[in-house]
Amino acid sequence: MTRSTMLVKRFGIGVAVAAFWLAVWWGIAALVDQTLLVPTPWQVAKVLVEVIRTASFWKAVGFSLLRMLSGFAAAVVAGTVMAVLTARFSLLRAVFSPLLHVVRAAPVASFIILALVWIVTDAVPLFISFLMVFPIVWTNVETGLQRISPTLREVTKVYRLSRFKTLTVLVIPSVAPYFYAACTSGLGFAWKSAVAAEVICRPDFSIGDRLQVAKLTLETPEVFAWTAVVVALSMLLEWLLKTANRLYKQKTRHEQPNESAKEDAE
Repeated sequence: MTRSTMLVKRFGIGVAVAAFWLAVWWGIAALVDQTLLVPTPWQVAKVLVEVIRTASFWKAVGFSLLRMLSGFAAAVVAGTVMAVLTARFSLLRAVFSPLLHVVRAAPVASFIILALVWIVTDAVPLFISFLMVFPIVWTNVETGLQRISPTLREVTKVYRLSRFKTLTVLVIPSVAPYFYAACTSGLGFAWKSAVAAEVICRPDFSIGDRLQVAKLTLETPEVFAWTAVVVALSMLLEWLLKTANRLYKQKTRHEQPNESAKEDAE
């Protein structure tokens, strides 16, 4: 089976599945027959088209993404640094591991309420995104560092590879799958928690604020429409991350033969 045939088959299956669930949704809406409780897909689609045409929609989406991505990026950097330190120094792991357990165990709503007391409203979604992603990156990267084969470490010492060479040849390729897994799961958590924080703290130009307004005014189709936007953006972010990972793997595969050729020449 050719690649194009596989793509067509996947597309056909995706369309069939989507059509099935749309039919289920439409059936439930017809059965309930109350727009306030369950609007039809057509009603939601009409509202979504109207909302997308407004400038406030793009402002809300842009600022919500900016807040979330800022917190996510900060968490990735901080989590990676902490993973390196705790993997290297067991004392640091003993000192900071309780913090990791607290962040994991406490409900997101508690942190949102506390953040409203500690920091300005607009920074709450950023802070919550950071808090949700930080332990995921920390744990995954630390696990990846700890699982690097001692034998391979010894090989780098025998061949007297520089620290930079050891980092690029051994450490980064070994940790990359753990890092990617952390980013994939962390991005979803960051996006959902950021929107949840926006619903509670309602910063200007945010998806969460628009959801809360739609709920208070009993505009259920608009609530569904904004929820669809959140889901669509989540899927888009996940696709971009997977594409970046695929390009990284392709680049790594292309560079490996070149490195071997250079070493043979030397």
